[in-house]
Amino acid sequence: MRIRVLSGLTLLALISACTSVTPKAEVPEQPAITVPLAEVAMDPATETAGVPISAEIGLTVKNGTLKTVALHDAAGKPVAGNLRQDLSSWVPDLPLAFSTRYTATAVVAGQDGKEVTQTSAFTTMAEPGHRVGTGLYLFDGNEYGIAMPVVVEFTDDVEDSARASVEKRLFVTTEPEQKGAWTWVAAHQVEYRAPEYWQPGTKITVRAALDGQPLGGGKFGDTDRRATATIAKNRIELFVDNATKQLTVKENGADIRSMPVSLGKPSTPSSSGTMVIMDKAVHTVFDTTGEPGDQYRADISYAQRITWGGEFIHAAPWSVGDQGYNNVSHGCINMSWENAEWLFGITHVGDPVTVRGTEVALARGNGFTAWNESWSEHLKGSALPQR
Repeated sequence: MRIRVLSGLTLLALISACTSVTPKAEVPEQPAITVPLAEVAMDPATETAGVPISAEIGLTVKNGTLKTVALHDAAGKPVAGNLRQDLSSWVPDLPLAFSTRYTATAVVAGQDGKEVTQTSAFTTMAEPGHRVGTGLYLFDGNEYGIAMPVVVEFTDDVEDSARASVEKRLFVTTEPEQKGAWTWVAAHQVEYRAPEYWQPGTKITVRAALDGQPLGGGKFGDTDRRATATIAKNRIELFVDNATKQLTVKENGADIRSMPVSLGKPSTPSSSGTMVIMDKAVHTVFDTTGEPGDQYRADISYAQRITWGGEFIHAAPWSVGDQGYNNVSHGCINMSWENAEWLFGITHVGDPVTVRGTEVALARGNGFTAWNESWSEHLKGSALPQR
């Protein structure tokens, strides 16, 4: 038997003939991942001149996270301040100085882990000639009733174009937290309230940061004002019914006393609506001499103002015989001396007074009228977009 020996080349050829070889697929080259660089735009832009002293440092951040903001004056002295909750701007704690150069610095952490620093140097305006007086009807350390709105008033009208920026400079915080909004009841008055009356015991802190704030028409605010006040723990509400000519007092939701009253006579009717006790005086003088209509001068006791137009709750011993039966006043709510004294002792500035059934409705802005409308109507009076 003959054995045939295959050569190595022959064997290799046979193996190759019986084996299928798949060529390697080409792997496409992956493009390099590019991380966008962090950016931050600042307002005022660098080298801006004539900046109002109420200016904030506006911030627009892209592709990164804001880490710090700092502001220094020309001497390198730091200015204290804090970021707004939405990080849209950094707010100095105090007004800036007139005719002063400042440098703002913002640091942003990029998505690539690197920090980007941006600076902006600007100069504030000279002191303007037309400063408008401002008032804050919330006094530091005082206690108020559950319906006390935060009221800011101006000695001149605020132009429509400036109202949104003015609202942004009115800061209110509450403990416990309750949402709220501003409404312009008049061109010279703006009021802040919550959807419902304040919770008893609420702490309200306000900053009306209006020093140097543009008000439109070449007018500027006069000063920053601050106050921290509390809402009384007892909830007092007054209800006046013209049909029965009775004033009912509720404390913490329960009726505690009803008293006969006399309201405004037909020629000088009392206003119907929800008002707020604005001021209290044990003794005062009503003097309408020199004004249109009935003119008189009278000493008044236990007076509680509820409108700018001159409506008060007060003692009127001369009308006791009509109280509970007839309306004989010039628009005020008349009570006996005893009842007026008792009521004066239990109420707070800021307690709500609701009058129903008279010949005339309460005019918007005639007193603290923020509660004389629904929450949805209140929001319509804001110059800022509301949810």
